[in-house]
Amino acid sequence: MVYKRRLELPERTLFLFGPRQTGKTTLLKMRFPDALRIDLLKTDQQMKYQRRPSLLREELRSVPRNLLVVIDEIQKVPLLLDEVHFLIQEEARRFVLCGSSARTIKRGAANLLGGRALRFELLGLSAVEIGDSFSLVSMINSGPLPDHYLADHPASSLHAYTDTYLREEILNEGLVRNLPVFSDFLRIAALGDTEITNLSNIARECGIAATTVRAHYAILEDTLLGAFVPAFTLRPKRRTVQAPKFYFRDVGVVNHLAKRGRIEEGSELFGKAFENWVFHELSVYFRAGERPRDISYWKLSGGIEVDFVLDEGETAIEVKGKSVITGHDLKGLREFVKDHPQVRNRVVVCLADRERRTEDGIRILPYSSFLQALWNNEFNN
Repeated sequence: MVYKRRLELPERTLFLFGPRQTGKTTLLKMRFPDALRIDLLKTDQQMKYQRRPSLLREELRSVPRNLLVVIDEIQKVPLLLDEVHFLIQEEARRFVLCGSSARTIKRGAANLLGGRALRFELLGLSAVEIGDSFSLVSMINSGPLPDHYLADHPASSLHAYTDTYLREEILNEGLVRNLPVFSDFLRIAALGDTEITNLSNIARECGIAATTVRAHYAILEDTLLGAFVPAFTLRPKRRTVQAPKFYFRDVGVVNHLAKRGRIEEGSELFGKAFENWVFHELSVYFRAGERPRDISYWKLSGGIEVDFVLDEGETAIEVKGKSVITGHDLKGLREFVKDHPQVRNRVVVCLADRERRTEDGIRILPYSSFLQALWNNEFNN
């Protein structure tokens, strides 16, 4: 099944990055059906341009200058970017450059076109892209990649995907020297998904230096497999936690690495997975159009916290993987407004059947209602 993605791509020179199997190639074929395509995943194409990058310039001499050129897996031959840069500058050609990571490009000292290309990121499926057939339990267990979400046995697909990532994205690209150590780091990082990151503790558990742990997290960020969520520190009135949290981009990968087994509603793991999924939905939304937004979290030193704070504190979101919301669940949002009265939207995303609003203005939203409000731009300020 092919889903209609919400990511809006202009017909001009751009980079499109995204984890493996998010559907980048499919999206580009649908968005630019008449483009000239070069697929560097094909071994013969990759070797040809590795030997002589200038072949690209020679081949395009017989192609109309106004024809868009799509180069898939551009990180396989970073030197092609020099030719692309020349062709943009001297012949005003347009390119769409697609890949799973900018890290290899940067390590190869290749240029990123001197700011001449926009950068876009395609993540896994959003619930709004799946539509009426969306299943929260399926998403929580399989993750948002199209092939995994549709798989009859997502566990085996996730195992193969993770193995491919380790072998091709990490080992073959030379991003780490010791794959077993990196694999151990992945497992421990997955166990701490959605939680505050303590590099020293992780380093001690892995038996490596904290600087190595930091470098491993940078790999996850650059390959778009995860992201740090910083602490919200704007004009603090009370002492707050400063360390960032880390979220994997794919809850299915987290499940596999942490050996969680099947997750059912009502368990503690469901709550963590549900929070990861809400972060994913926010991330997809903010990338779908021209919506650059900051996502952070807020936590007092005493432990009270808010899961997500958008921009400069205009919207605060608490995530609860349960249907019954009590006053205790609202404590973080009520403390947040004391320090940040500028907050306009205080929201609880949960499994409730119906939306309701407390006397002090907190909206308690079923996750489907939250998504509708999000995509209707109700939280834009």
